[in-house]
Amino acid sequence: MDLEVRHLRLMQTVATLGSLTAAADRLNLTQSALSHQLRDIEDRLGTPLFLRRNRRMVATPAGQRVLDSATTILAELERTEAAVRALAKNRQGLLRVATECYTCYHWLPHVLKDFGQKCPSVEVRIEVEATWRPLAALLAGKLDLAIMTSPVRDRRLAATALFRDEILVIVPPDHPFAAKTFVKPSDLADQTMLMYSLKEESYVCRKLLTPAGIEPTLRQVQLTEAILEMVRAGLGITALGRWVAQPYLDRRSLVGLRLTPGGFYRQWQAVVPRALAGTDYVNEFLRLVAARAPVARTDVTPRPVLRAVRAAG
Repeated sequence: MDLEVRHLRLMQTVATLGSLTAAADRLNLTQSALSHQLRDIEDRLGTPLFLRRNRRMVATPAGQRVLDSATTILAELERTEAAVRALAKNRQGLLRVATECYTCYHWLPHVLKDFGQKCPSVEVRIEVEATWRPLAALLAGKLDLAIMTSPVRDRRLAATALFRDEILVIVPPDHPFAAKTFVKPSDLADQTMLMYSLKEESYVCRKLLTPAGIEPTLRQVQLTEAILEMVRAGLGITALGRWVAQPYLDRRSLVGLRLTPGGFYRQWQAVVPRALAGTDYVNEFLRLVAARAPVARTDVTPRPVLRAVRAAG
C-alpha cells in the first residue's frame, strides 16, 4: 500500500488551503519539504494530483478521487480515536465479564446494578460460557475481565487481589461430622460429595484432596441450590464458600465445618488484558466487587490494576 495516513492529511490540507505555503505552515513543514512529499505521493501513484491555477492548488481528477477517500478515512479515524480515548478515560464502551465459579454469579448482579449507576455508558455483558476457561477467553479477546482463583503467568495480562473466601464442609445437622469443630481431608475419604465441578476442575480437589491422596466419591450437580437441598436430604455432603451456604447455616438447617484446623481459603483476583489495566471504569468495577462481594475480604478497596503478571519461568 503506497498511501499512508500522513499523505492523506497532507493532500487534504493542501486542497483546503489551496496554497503550498499555507499548507506547509499548518503542517509545521517547510515549503520545500511539503513539495517534496507531494511529489513523492505523485511518484508513487504515477499521476499528478494537483495543478496550479491562478496561484491556487487545484486537485486533478485523480487527486479528487484520493481526496474523497481521504475525507472518509480521516473522519473515521478521528471518530475511532475519540471513542478509544473515551473508553480508556473511564465511562464508555463494553466490559465483558466472567467468573471462574458459577456460584459467584449469585452476588454479581448487585455489582452490576451499582456499576450501572456509576458508569451508565459502559455496557456490562456476562459471558457465562467463559466460566470454565476464562484465561483462554481473555487471551482470545473474547473477555475483558475475569474474577478467578487460578494462577496467571502471562505478560499480556494484569491482575489485582480482590478478596478471599473460606470454603466450608456443609453437612446436615444429623450427620456424624456435625459435632466436629473442623474436618480433616482424610475424614472425607469415604464420603459422597456433591460438587458443582468435576474433580479436575474442583478447587478443593485440586488444592487439597488430590495432593493428600484423598479420593472421595464425587457426584456432580450443576445447581448450587440443588446441592444444598440434596445435602439437607442426606444424599451427601459438599464443600462450598461460607457465603453460599450462610442462609442455611443461619436457619440451622445445615451445619458448616471448617476444612482443616486453620480453615481453607480461596484468594480471588481480577485479571484483565494489560491494555485495560488501570482504566477508570475497570477500577470502579473492581472497587464495587470488593465492596459488594458477600465474603470475608482481605482488601476492601483493591489496588488499581497496574501490575503486569510475570511470565512463566
